[in-house]
Amino acid sequence: MQVKGDPIADLTEDLAAEQKARVTYDNILRLSDDPDVNNVIKFLREREIVHFQRFGEAMQLLREKLNKKNVYYMNPAFDM
Repeated sequence: MQVKGDPIADLTEDLAAEQKARVTYDNILRLSDDPDVNNVIKFLREREIVHFQRFGEAMQLLREKLNKKNVYYMNPAFDM
């Protein structure tokens, strides 16, 4: 885990890591024909999906909190 100290950057990185893990599990499932291995990989894949959803919810809550404080989660000077 690489922590930047910026909650938006950190959550975005966490979201990406969960998606990368999910893709890895998808690829393993394409190659494996062992039911015991597949059951474990399916469990791990489902766990990554739930983690992705929770990080997404945290991101939404953070954006709402920043908006309430009138703090922009985007810098218009850089985004133009």
